[in-house]
Amino acid sequence: MSSFDDMDAFEGAASLSARAMAARPQPYLEGLNPAQRAAVEQMDGPVLMLAGAGTGKTRALTARIVHLLNTGRARPNEILAVTFTNKAAREMKNRVGAMLGQSIEGMPWLGTFHAICVKLLRRHAELAGLKSNFTILDTDDQIRLLKQLIRAANIDDKRWPARQLSSIIDGWKNRALTPDKVPAADGGAYNHKGVELYAQYQARLKELNACDFGDLLLHVVTIFQTHPDVLGQYQRWFAYILVDEYQDTNVAQYLWLRLLAQGHKNICCVGDDDQSIYGWRGAEVGNILKFETDFPGAHVVKLEQNYRSTPHILGAASGVIAGNKARLGKTLWTDKDEGEKVRLIGHWDGEEEARWIGDEVEAAQRGTRGMDPVSLDQMAILVRASHQMRAFEDRFLTIGLPYRVIGGPRFYERMEIRDAMAYFRVVVSPEDDLAFERIMNTPKRGLGDKAQQTIQIAARANEVSLVEGARLAVEQGLIKGKGGKELGALVAGIDRWNSELRGPRIEMTVDDDAVLDEGGPAPRFEYGPPRLSHVELAEIILDESGYTAHWQNDKTPEAPGRLENLKELVKALEGFENLQGFLEHVSLIMDNASEDAGSKVSIMTLHAAKGLEFPMVFLPGWEDGLFPSQRSMDESGQKGLEEERRLAYVGITRAEEVCTISFAANRRVFGQWQSSMPSRFIDELPEEHVDVLTPPGLYGGGFGAASPSMGVQSNLHQAAADANVYNSPGWKRLQARSGERPISQPKESKNTVIDLTAVSSFTVGERVFHQKFGYGAIVEIEGDKLEIAFEKAGTKKVVARFVSGCDDIPF
Repeated sequence: MSSFDDMDAFEGAASLSARAMAARPQPYLEGLNPAQRAAVEQMDGPVLMLAGAGTGKTRALTARIVHLLNTGRARPNEILAVTFTNKAAREMKNRVGAMLGQSIEGMPWLGTFHAICVKLLRRHAELAGLKSNFTILDTDDQIRLLKQLIRAANIDDKRWPARQLSSIIDGWKNRALTPDKVPAADGGAYNHKGVELYAQYQARLKELNACDFGDLLLHVVTIFQTHPDVLGQYQRWFAYILVDEYQDTNVAQYLWLRLLAQGHKNICCVGDDDQSIYGWRGAEVGNILKFETDFPGAHVVKLEQNYRSTPHILGAASGVIAGNKARLGKTLWTDKDEGEKVRLIGHWDGEEEARWIGDEVEAAQRGTRGMDPVSLDQMAILVRASHQMRAFEDRFLTIGLPYRVIGGPRFYERMEIRDAMAYFRVVVSPEDDLAFERIMNTPKRGLGDKAQQTIQIAARANEVSLVEGARLAVEQGLIKGKGGKELGALVAGIDRWNSELRGPRIEMTVDDDAVLDEGGPAPRFEYGPPRLSHVELAEIILDESGYTAHWQNDKTPEAPGRLENLKELVKALEGFENLQGFLEHVSLIMDNASEDAGSKVSIMTLHAAKGLEFPMVFLPGWEDGLFPSQRSMDESGQKGLEEERRLAYVGITRAEEVCTISFAANRRVFGQWQSSMPSRFIDELPEEHVDVLTPPGLYGGGFGAASPSMGVQSNLHQAAADANVYNSPGWKRLQARSGERPISQPKESKNTVIDLTAVSSFTVGERVFHQKFGYGAIVEIEGDKLEIAFEKAGTKKVVARFVSGCDDIPF
């Protein structure tokens, strides 16, 4: 008898046994609040458990599974329980086992979407044109196969990378689109060849008896749609369906669940529309928003009692998320003490922000904040973009504060940073063979294993460095074609960059007492000051080597983040006198970085923080363009803005006791200082839940180039002169709430306070230096106001007392 027959035979089981099961003790219901208990005991029909952050949804979900088993409503193999990660599946299985007091190995259908679909597909592989022993390709195998198809189609894979096509195909599979169902609107994808190559790719996979991860769901959905008999069997089999994190489902997962739920209609979805933050990888928040439409008569149970955060933190989060229109709506509450208000602080720049947070972390660890000491493990810094981590890593390494980066490598351990550092090392020291090995074919220069072995042999035979070995290999014609040409250009580039690093070679003449050659005084040479700063040289190295262009042309989702990290690396050079000093600094701090297990501050992106919680949370970089992300708003408009707002909600609700939001007036963007506007989300924070702290750089201390002795108001005037941010409604409100007098500005100038009667000591065309904006030339003078064309920061108007002359430096 088949398994399906077993299931069919079980229908109509004896009511006495069911009643006996229902009479068993139910300790797992103890401690549940009324809403949780209602969600557990509502057994029949569709149920939406709308669970806010920290409201105990995992406990309610596992209690529901136990209740189904304990009351005899379902056998273990009649329950389909789906999660998104293996970790979540293990946790659910362990919790159910602990509640039951026994092992639950008899629940074969508790797991991730992909794990369950693998089982289903192996049972019905022939219906998808596969054998049951099909293999699952990993990402590398998938890319390699796509490259073969791209080359066969005579497509330039440098202009149209295989990873880009892979991302496009994955998006189609997330939407449950087979090649014949891709809409006409997508026909222009991948230079109008995407759909054709997708069809070829799927055909080739079947020939190889293989599939990729996207196929696991796509094939099963297709089987269910085209074979109603198979679908009917599983609809009868799965008496109860439970889904965790329903707001993160994509179209394919949604269709799969809807098809299965049409049988018994006992589907319970747990999720929070306010925490849907994965739209960039296919998640559709609309799936949870239309649950009641998809399943008429659904019971919606709102879990609103929060067990994690204080009332002030919940109030701040609720105020922000209320700005979203596409939401079901709920109000989180807690019976905890009020606790501290959400702290808000503005800084002059990102470095000052990192210093201040480092000081706060140390103070909290020592217990000098007026509260008990806080372990480093209980503190987290959550950033919007990974490139923000560099400032905090540098600061923490400098002061010896242990930290861990969650969800990725530390900044100086990232692939693109190691590549760039290898270029810098070769320029500083051409004898660094390890660095040259890393970059000789990065980016690709047509140098295969044989060519690289030729360089090694030439270097060893002549007892020279690999750079010199490469030069000899090119000169002697040992490496020809594209590879030889590209290698020659790299060696010439290293020579040129090294020359720029050392400065121009200047011939000197010795005095009369020096040793003379027959032709007169012996000449000697010295190197003059470099014509380029080491920061400018670093940018040139990355550009001329082709490394920056390599990532600019890369179409993978990771490429923009890698470019941002490279810009952050160049920015880090500004704090050092030269390139060699920077390389030494990085080597030392990485060598001294403790890798021992122990208490460490956590640094991660907001996306990586979902599902985690910490007593103390710092949320830096709340500036428009950074957070909310300009790219997200440009690409997705209002939908993108609402997802960014949900991300802000997730960030605030990670905090249990102390939440600090900060922003900077200035950040380095594309190598230039730019004024930043405070995030629009800041003005959405309810004032009664926010405590505005006194920014150290604005009140009671030096501000940028301003002297510490100038006083608070003078510093504020300089702030207004240099950054339009302080004219924004958000900053004016912050200033007023800090107890400081608002900046008063004359009508003659919107941004500066000047003395039109002053006689300037500067002249037009004079070269000057500003502490924040660097070197520039004066283009216009009006009283003590100077209009200066800065080399890096563009044209700005500043007050004369904040710049200094530099006639001794050639312009």
